[in-house]
Amino acid sequence: MAMPADLAFAAVDESSLRYDGWRVTAVCFVVAMFCWGFGLYSHGIYLSELQRLFGWSVSLISGATTAYYLLTASLVVFISDAIVRFGPRRIFLTGTCCLGGAVALLAFIAAPWQLYLVYLVMAVGSAAMHVAAISNVLSLWFDRQRGLAISLALNGASSGGIFVAPTLVIAIAATGFEATMVGAATVMAAILIPAIAIGIDRPPIRTQATGVLLPRGGPRSGAAPPRWTRGEALRSLAFWSVAGPFALALMAQVGFFVHQIAFLEPAIGRTQAGFTVALLTAMAIVGRLALGVSVLRLDLRRVTALSLVSQAAALFAMTQTTNAAALFIACAIFGLSAGNLVSLPAMIIQREFEATSFGMVVGLSTAVGQFTYAFGPGLLGAVRDATGGYTAALALCMMLQLAAAGAIQMSRPQRKPIDLR
Repeated sequence: MAMPADLAFAAVDESSLRYDGWRVTAVCFVVAMFCWGFGLYSHGIYLSELQRLFGWSVSLISGATTAYYLLTASLVVFISDAIVRFGPRRIFLTGTCCLGGAVALLAFIAAPWQLYLVYLVMAVGSAAMHVAAISNVLSLWFDRQRGLAISLALNGASSGGIFVAPTLVIAIAATGFEATMVGAATVMAAILIPAIAIGIDRPPIRTQATGVLLPRGGPRSGAAPPRWTRGEALRSLAFWSVAGPFALALMAQVGFFVHQIAFLEPAIGRTQAGFTVALLTAMAIVGRLALGVSVLRLDLRRVTALSLVSQAAALFAMTQTTNAAALFIACAIFGLSAGNLVSLPAMIIQREFEATSFGMVVGLSTAVGQFTYAFGPGLLGAVRDATGGYTAALALCMMLQLAAAGAIQMSRPQRKPIDLR
């Protein structure tokens, strides 16, 4: 006799290492590593090499980067719909082809309009592999262990900064920009396409309480409609109580990431400044793991507020010293929360919103954050140029972080969050 769908799902043990969801988490880890490695951490490398090859202005190339961020933000709004319609495997494979194709095409561009076109293709790939896509995909396999799964998968993003970007720098020095880009795209395709094709199957039959619905009968059959629409979310204080504070926080964080080496280089030299980036990224992995294993026991809004206060304190310390050891410690403290500020919105949304709205709300919140932080690096650069140093620019970051910390605590929902324990 066939087991009823609800009972079949209830029998699933998400904590078991044999559960298929952990295989999907591993695939999402690799997806995140390539997405962030080529789509975030390497933009500075592309800028440097394209300027060297063609003599184009920094503002021209940076404009393409801004266009990339803005298009990515526009597309992630609809990523939950795309996953429901086409399934997680097709979305990830499409993202891999677009991102890998764009990386390869960077080797052949010869005019600025081609750069912009390639970056727009790259944006399509990134949107299909971004945090909203990964959170939506994992929600198909996980309920109770979703926070841990998201934390583990998004450690791939930090790994992209540790492994992908430095490898590109070494390969470019050894073989040149063109050969490296083609080789990188080939490696990406050789790893990701088989991993996605083999590692991501149809998700298990889900009940009404699991978030994005995708039953085994097909990607669309039987899917319950979300209880919120995007318009309702955008008019809701509950939505902005999550999206608003994290948008401010990520504007400050991404702005600091882009200017980190330029700020620290005069004090400790370019080589040591580069090591602070690796340290910050490594601490982001530690922070994500610590949050993932304890997420069910924590007040996530309080964790967010404390994380933002600690980052503001770390930035303040950086403005008060030129001692290398102190700067390394401050970067480590800043990095401890850096990864969690990407993971926490999805975890808070899972607790505070109806389960069937999870995918849509995560995508919309991610889009708001990316629209906002796309302008962070430029804003910090403008403040730096206007004041002749980074003190005022980092003070602006601190104000944004403290404002976000206050907002995330003061705007708690009136209704009791979902009890996942």
